[in-house]
Amino acid sequence: MTDKQKLNEPDQELAWEEISCEHLIQDEWIDFRRSAYRFPDGSVYEPFYSYSRRNFAVIVATDTDGNYICVKQFRQGIREVTTEFTAGGIERTDGKEYGGQEDGSSEDALAAAKRELLEETGYASEEWRHLLTVPAQPTIADNYAYIFEARNCHPVSSQHLDETEFLNAVVLSREELEARIQDGRFPQPIHILGYLLSKR
Repeated sequence: MTDKQKLNEPDQELAWEEISCEHLIQDEWIDFRRSAYRFPDGSVYEPFYSYSRRNFAVIVATDTDGNYICVKQFRQGIREVTTEFTAGGIERTDGKEYGGQEDGSSEDALAAAKRELLEETGYASEEWRHLLTVPAQPTIADNYAYIFEARNCHPVSSQHLDETEFLNAVVLSREELEARIQDGRFPQPIHILGYLLSKR
């Protein structure tokens, strides 16, 4: 078999088989798992850790002057205050904070995006475009990011933040945003992807 033929073969031969799964933490916030897998060659390896969290929306929002509406907030993973686009979880009707939309228990992604933009910044828009739906962390997580663009946003209210949200809305020019991306002060990869997609 030639290398070209191998490239065109179905991918199923590369799939791993999960042969055991232990739910180390499974509460209303997260399902954190330890699994063992059988590889395509028949060997078994463990542990592999993964988690389930709810899907979320990211909003690349610009105002009527073409400036970008962002937020500043503390991110505990890197222990820094970051600048990023508005984003937030897609609500589930079953009260859990994890699991996808395949069971129909989640709100519409666009509705979630509109709600998050309004709550975090006080801005609203009538011009929305879905840019991409992409796995958030395919190596270790099962949730998806729904990336939207909102143009000609205008302020309609004050912020309405959740009890765990402490953030400030900021408006940046394209040059200011790109400078922050280049020097590492806009450190959300999916948000950067959204920005690049919005420029197409």
